[in-house]
Amino acid sequence: MTLPHGISNNVEGWLVANISGATAPFAYTQIAGGHSNLTFKVDDAAGHSYVLRRPPLGHRLASAHDMGREHRIIASLANSNVPVATARGLCTDAEINELPFYVMDFVDGHVVRDRTTSEELLGPAGCLRASESIVDTMAAIHAVDLKAVGLDDLGRHEGYIARQLKRWHGNIVEQRTRELPLVDSVFEELMARIPEQQGATIVHGDYRLDNCMVDAKGNIIAVLDWEICTLGDPMADLGLLMAYWTGPTDTASAWASAVCMADGFMNRAELAERYARVSGRDISQLDYYVAFAYWKLACIVEGVYARYLGGALGERDPAELEPFKMQVEGSTQLAVQLLERLK
Repeated sequence: MTLPHGISNNVEGWLVANISGATAPFAYTQIAGGHSNLTFKVDDAAGHSYVLRRPPLGHRLASAHDMGREHRIIASLANSNVPVATARGLCTDAEINELPFYVMDFVDGHVVRDRTTSEELLGPAGCLRASESIVDTMAAIHAVDLKAVGLDDLGRHEGYIARQLKRWHGNIVEQRTRELPLVDSVFEELMARIPEQQGATIVHGDYRLDNCMVDAKGNIIAVLDWEICTLGDPMADLGLLMAYWTGPTDTASAWASAVCMADGFMNRAELAERYARVSGRDISQLDYYVAFAYWKLACIVEGVYARYLGGALGERDPAELEPFKMQVEGSTQLAVQLLERLK
């Protein structure tokens, strides 16, 4: 059997030796990949299904795709109210598969990425439940007792937004291909207006509907993609969710997706109100965190644009790159509008 790129012949022996009940031979199906971590479904001869996660092909800086850290997070969260796949094992031996990887149980659910799926799979009642569940699950993430689950040392507790601002602006400065005066001015405005952090919690860092698995009723049954999770300001997760989410009657976003426009989904304001009620947190500064999310996403897209311009990801038609420029500019403009409302 031909193995997919990213899986070596040595993986089979490791699975048998380290995953209780795993039975050879194994079939591997890639279910996610690209410039982020690669994810494979692994089916064994006994009818068990697992998921194997490893860094992207060609990657040599393990600190940027730390498998041990991601494995530690989901293993620790098994002792909390946060729905995660059960962690089964971590391999750090480069002799096995070149780079570290970890294995967790396969969760039999759905990732909702488009409106058709949300309408046909969930229907209005399921869309409403997914809206409620994504908020309640976020609140559960932010309510985790860090010391009780052993994640109190996962990252620095204070100064999260300031560190994030400096990190992403630094990336823009280092790879600048054009002048971005608005991005720079929004950075200065965000630095000057950082709200007081409401304690330190787990911050997922990329919390959105398609980074969760739901059942047929809309309940979130597993939160995925913990690779940039750290400790910090919980409002950053809520702000990012607002930037990604466009409900049935919400105004357009620079990151608009039709997935949450199906009948039954809540609007942004309803999500925020539910989060405030469930978590007990003050959301009066939410506009700041949404502005920060738009600005951060603009920086990320600008970085992709710069790499394309530099040819790092292959030759591209200049016209193909125009949407990247427009998305950076549109996202930054939305950040400006939100900051104006805070004055």
